Amino acid sequence: MRLAILGGGQLAWMLALAAESLGVSVAVLDPSPEAGAGRVADHVVAAYDDLVGLDEVSAGADVVTYEFENVPAAAVTRLVEHGVPVLPSPRSLAVTQDRLSEKQLLAELGIPVAPHAAVDGPTDVETALAQVGAPGILKTRRLGYDGKGQVRVRSADELAPAVAELGGSGLIYEGFVEFSRELSVVIARGADGSTAVYTPVENEHRDGILALTIAPAPQMSTNLAESAQAAAIAVAEALDHVGVLCVELFETADGIVANEIAPRVHNSGHWSIEGAVTSQFENHVRAVVGMPLGDASVRGVSAMVNLVGGVPPVAQLEAIAGATVHLYGKEPRRARKLGHVTIVAESAELLAVPLGQVRALADAAWDA
Repeated sequence: MRLAILGGGQLAWMLALAAESLGVSVAVLDPSPEAGAGRVADHVVAAYDDLVGLDEVSAGADVVTYEFENVPAAAVTRLVEHGVPVLPSPRSLAVTQDRLSEKQLLAELGIPVAPHAAVDGPTDVETALAQVGAPGILKTRRLGYDGKGQVRVRSADELAPAVAELGGSGLIYEGFVEFSRELSVVIARGADGSTAVYTPVENEHRDGILALTIAPAPQMSTNLAESAQAAAIAVAEALDHVGVLCVELFETADGIVANEIAPRVHNSGHWSIEGAVTSQFENHVRAVVGMPLGDASVRGVSAMVNLVGGVPPVAQLEAIAGATVHLYGKEPRRARKLGHVTIVAESAELLAVPLGQVRALADAAWDA
């Protein structure tokens, strides 16, 4: 069995490691000669829309998948037209590449979303303000991640300049949601419709970048957890999605409000490598190659701390009880994800001390 992955970053690296444990060989397509997944997989160095590169990476592959949702649509179309199976499907990509399409799908499924309006030019500003009001946040509909491609709009007169700053068109204006915390749910879905749904987790961001995930989300009612998981199941089924998918959510006084959909393995699911019976990476591989899904149950209580900008002394991290260090092999750079640390304990009380130790080291490196 052979799997090809479009993208060769840390997500592809962890997918390749999971695939290796299942006896699945991997090839990746990535334009960077230093792509991390090249350490453990065959690496085709080419642009994502390079026809020769696409043919080379897919040669002999039973299925092609991707590590990020901004894969050029033309690349996926090329593969499908040449009879190469691509999972998740092009529809999952098409919907999730556009924040407006995401909102429309969620609303159609009856999942609450923030008030929003499309902005495709200066003439849409007044309409957007009438529909959404201010304050709000203006986002590019495509290609934004980790807080990029976004401008906060504090008052009505700031929207027009924000539209100009983000290019004038292809935008979505969203109202602020009053929330108590950010949550997410990762789900794996097989081609036969089977699902493995992970526990809802609590996420904390810093500078628009995920800093911390706790699994399961603390002090979460059964009803809220079930509604969050039901939202993820509904999205996966509506897209006929095969593979892993993540739905990012806000917890509000009235329940959950969906924020975004990621049609792939997700940073907020990294805790599952040590903290679940089957990791999100293994379940993604299982789903797309047609193997039965693994158990998504938790092992105790987990936390995942991202290492951003700099890496603390590894020996100090590894000496912390229950901690496992994952480094991506990247050169340090401001706001760059260089690795993560997972901590697993039998209870929230036993997790608190080692988590505090890891966070202190990670925060110092982040600020360095």
